[in-house]
Amino acid sequence: MKIGILQTGHSPEGLMGSIGNYGQMFELLLANSGFDFETFSVVDGIFPTGTGDADGWIITGSKHGAYEDHAWIPPLEKLIREIHAKGKPMAGICFGHQIIAQALGGKVEKFNGGWAVGRTTYDWQGKEISLNAWHQDQVVELPEGAEIVGSNAHCKAAMLAYGDTIWTVQPHPEFSNEFIRGLIEQRGRGVVPDALLDDATTKLNTPVDNPEIATYLVEFFKKERT
Repeated sequence: MKIGILQTGHSPEGLMGSIGNYGQMFELLLANSGFDFETFSVVDGIFPTGTGDADGWIITGSKHGAYEDHAWIPPLEKLIREIHAKGKPMAGICFGHQIIAQALGGKVEKFNGGWAVGRTTYDWQGKEISLNAWHQDQVVELPEGAEIVGSNAHCKAAMLAYGDTIWTVQPHPEFSNEFIRGLIEQRGRGVVPDALLDDATTKLNTPVDNPEIATYLVEFFKKERT
């Protein structure tokens, strides 16, 4: 099975060599699952020829807002709608979670409740799960057909399911604690309130549940669909 990764942003230059770019993080997250991968850097205008270029799709995180005016966002939204219409499995993470909702009729905005940064706990269909977050934007209005399957007090629409073909998540199952440390040091100061960064720093030695989401994503992509 081939997974197409629609890369909508880049890692900080200082972390690229040691940890990798966003597409590489998903290859690592889903390693040893029998998948082939191809990354399309849509943030740089590099798109697949169509939905047939992969059997399933992942849309990555980004420093950009889904509502911002970038030339690559409208064609990405069009591709999302085409993938959805074909019934191919698609997962969205952070920006990917938001742009899928926006493309299908929902609304994304800069949340007035502020940032979520570092290890954050969510209720995922009745069980507690902790993942690394790095966002201020949120999905504030759901598109038709979307169901909330994970949330917390700060982020109501933290995980969304659209039938059995689309699953999206606001935090980052591909972000290690090491990468969060790098973001705090290279992108956080002066952007995110210091108190949030300091609190996130205290949790960097606490494990997150990335493997559990990885297992779920593998099952999601491999699921037989009519």
